[in-house]
Amino acid sequence: MYTSPEKSPRIVFMGTPELASHVLQELVSNGFRVVAVVTAPDRPAGRGRKIKQSPVKELAVALNIPVLQPENLKSPEFISELKSCKPDIQVVVAFRMLPESVWSIPPKGTFNLHASLLPDYRGAAPINWTIINGEKESGVTTFLLDHQIDTGKILFQEKIPLQPYETAGSLHEKIKTAGAELVVHTITALNAGTVKPIPQEELISGHDKLRKAPKIHKEDCRIDWDKPSREVVNHIHGLSPVPGAFCEVKVKQNVSALMKIYHARPMEVKHDVQSGKLLTDNKTYIRFATKDGMVDILELQLAGKKRMGTKELLRGMQFE
Repeated sequence: MYTSPEKSPRIVFMGTPELASHVLQELVSNGFRVVAVVTAPDRPAGRGRKIKQSPVKELAVALNIPVLQPENLKSPEFISELKSCKPDIQVVVAFRMLPESVWSIPPKGTFNLHASLLPDYRGAAPINWTIINGEKESGVTTFLLDHQIDTGKILFQEKIPLQPYETAGSLHEKIKTAGAELVVHTITALNAGTVKPIPQEELISGHDKLRKAPKIHKEDCRIDWDKPSREVVNHIHGLSPVPGAFCEVKVKQNVSALMKIYHARPMEVKHDVQSGKLLTDNKTYIRFATKDGMVDILELQLAGKKRMGTKELLRGMQFE
């Protein structure tokens, strides 16, 4: 832990969402000297379209850290402002792709925290795809930025074992804690000059095929009941709580509604029911048929209703 600000390198922190704000708080709590924060411009959000600050900006303002919010990362004004901060190290957590004119500024490097064990799961949604693909472990990686996304030399990694029914939400919490600790460790090593970066090409040779983590789109969230039960459950949990896996169900004759599902369990049951058919006793369970069994729904949300457990939902409504 850095107890003296004079011994800490000058750090510029770049990030936007809540995950990044957690890491920023950890740096400040460990006595690091964060001289500026770069985050997304304020945007209208919510039904009222009120201007909303990013979680990173809210924290930076509370901590009296100068905030930069460039629309254009290549603008001469922003580059000049960044250079005037005289950073020794730049830390990037859940931010945009940086041009070389930005990541090449600090003498000790610019590094990124990624929520996977690179080189697997390069891309925008590593947490989601790790769960969707049914992995047994995940992890966090710090790596130096270069000209392509998520391909730079690896600095450090930390593995995270996964529970049988892990969700994207629960893994996100583990990533927050492990990631913040790894960023602290990485800054300390870079400042001391004790780290030996490893080219990702040296690790790729041991992989049969690299897993990818592209951005999640709406159609990625639609549940395919023709898949095996375990795969369906992994898909549900990989999108829980956001953006949420969904399907359409008939609630009354000729009336359909969107159902989001957050928690479920696979069931090995022999049946001759068409995949996707909803089965319920309208008291204790809701299940969907799959090609090799059923999926038992534990937590869900019907359009216009709040998120709740299956039994709670069935106390207030009945399916045809």
